[in-house]
Amino acid sequence: MSQDVVADALNQLMNAKKARKTSIQTNKYSKLLISVLALGKLKGYIKDYKLDKKVLHIEAGKLNECKAIKPRFTVTVAEIEKYEKRYLPAKGFGMLILSTSKGLLTNETAIEKNIGGCLIAYMY
Repeated sequence: MSQDVVADALNQLMNAKKARKTSIQTNKYSKLLISVLALGKLKGYIKDYKLDKKVLHIEAGKLNECKAIKPRFTVTVAEIEKYEKRYLPAKGFGMLILSTSKGLLTNETAIEKNIGGCLIAYMY
């Protein structure tokens, strides 16, 4: 049993997508996972998510792939582009999610604000 709630939920979402399902339910969730889903919803990769009692319902949007990044690399602003090339299929397509001192940010926002951080996940 894994201890990484974000990786488990994103893997469940990708497995559901491969099985041609559009939504999942999970009992394991955290504030970090909900923040990752909120960023995905802003970009349209997650259609909707809601918390009912102790079950988190997630509905996928226009999602091709989403995965947690392991190990969680610490990056400076100058290194973000290197990881964009590694994890995203094309420039300007998809997003990296970074945990910074200002909260969770996408790669574009982190570069704009000149803040480095720790890589959490990517979606496209």
